[in-house]
Amino acid sequence: MKHTFYKIFGKRFLDIFFSSIMLLVLWPLFLVLAVMVKIDSKGPAIFVQDRLTLNGRVFKMLKFRTMVVNAEHQGTGAYSFGNDPRITRVGGLLRKLSLDELLQLVNIFKGDMSFVGPRPILTYHPCKYEEYTDNEKRVFTVRPGITGWAQVNGRNTVDWVQRFELNEWYVDNVSLWLDLKIVFKTFIQVFSAKETIIQTETATSFKNRKK
Repeated sequence: MKHTFYKIFGKRFLDIFFSSIMLLVLWPLFLVLAVMVKIDSKGPAIFVQDRLTLNGRVFKMLKFRTMVVNAEHQGTGAYSFGNDPRITRVGGLLRKLSLDELLQLVNIFKGDMSFVGPRPILTYHPCKYEEYTDNEKRVFTVRPGITGWAQVNGRNTVDWVQRFELNEWYVDNVSLWLDLKIVFKTFIQVFSAKETIIQTETATSFKNRKK
């Protein structure tokens, strides 16, 4: 394939290079954000959650906590929605500026994630790994990213079927220029500070998709 070298080696080199620099530069900001989260609400500053990465392997994804403790067992479960009461005051600010995702630089440096790729999927939603079709499993042939093609083309406003289609297209067209385009579009989205609307499609409706 035309961009095989970049997909296998180039992306990983850039991930290590830039994540190491950003971790060295941003660690004071990490401390400030952690203190803000702790002062604002009870619970740990860091939220750890199992997600899927290459070939369906499970890893611990890191984020600054933006919701109350045990939020997954309240309200709508793992996913939030507009004006979700489970989101803390500081958490709302972090989400608006995407600062809660900064800790994933650690995941990138470790090799669990990339800067660009399909967003890491939960181990149980919308399906377990073994329940995805062979075509859908192609999404797991690249490292998940902080941002991705589905993120800049609807983010969580598109349903799961569309999200997989967008991510499958990305896997087939990975290139340096496409990644740069996604990063550029991501910055535009972040600085436009648009409210994220969460798609509330259930796992059941996804499982009823045509295979």
